[in-house]
Amino acid sequence: MFIDIHVHPAFYEPINEDAKLEELRHNALDIHLNGTAPLQHVFNQMRCAGLDRLCLLPEDYSAEYGRPLVTNEEIKRLVDLAPDRFIGFAGVDPLAEGAEDKLEHALGDLKLRGLKLHPARQHFYPSDKRLNPIYDICEKYHRPIIFHSGLSWEPNTLAKYSRPIEFEELAAARPGLKICLAHFGWPWVQETAMLMLKYPNVYADTGLLYFDNALEFYKKVFNHDIPTTWIDRSLRHQVMFGSNNPRFEQIRMADAISRLGFRESTLELIKGGNAIEFLGGIEETFISGVAGKGKEGYQW
Repeated sequence: MFIDIHVHPAFYEPINEDAKLEELRHNALDIHLNGTAPLQHVFNQMRCAGLDRLCLLPEDYSAEYGRPLVTNEEIKRLVDLAPDRFIGFAGVDPLAEGAEDKLEHALGDLKLRGLKLHPARQHFYPSDKRLNPIYDICEKYHRPIIFHSGLSWEPNTLAKYSRPIEFEELAAARPGLKICLAHFGWPWVQETAMLMLKYPNVYADTGLLYFDNALEFYKKVFNHDIPTTWIDRSLRHQVMFGSNNPRFEQIRMADAISRLGFRESTLELIKGGNAIEFLGGIEETFISGVAGKGKEGYQW
């Protein structure tokens, strides 16, 4: 099974009925060249990339905009439309009023599978004690957290909050909490590798914010900055494929990850085995080669 652990559905057609909200999303995320994507287009892109599942991540910047850009309820709606394809994550603005209740609802009632946080955009350090109630809830429900780490191209972001080394205190204090450093913490990829080596509860995804060519950039990072052998021999159970779509194309990145010289067994872990472990397992409702339908009859 091939899983993309890092997908933003802000421009999926079913949750973009409001033109003003869509415009806000374009401006707030600094993504302007794409329009809205019908789900059939999403499924076609998945087929071209060989992907079986997408983990859908919301954006909740309530302190900045007075509302989430993509709500937990919208994520749940998309998952219900294609439960064989989509895995939903929750989002909260952890320092905004009501964040704990919102997370309880998302994990307990909506049954979302993890939490996405963006320290650089939400302006908190991962070890900030004010986040302890949020972490407690994730541990109560045995749900992992995907943190944005490293560079962010979104406006109003400060990389000082999301440098990989800032996550060490959290990883050490809560060994039972699985955390993923998205984008491999680029450009501090060796710091990310260090944390993964030291803390088995630390994962990373491959959704690096590359310059202009996925394969060339991946070769620079995963063959040179981090030697291939580091992942093939020591970190192979903690790396997950992520695309950061729609900012980058899944097809190019899925192709690039398979051309770096990893052992086939390592590649299988990166493509899906590690994501399944990170998520605590997934219900296998999709049978390869058999057509299915979601709640509203979407075909794939």
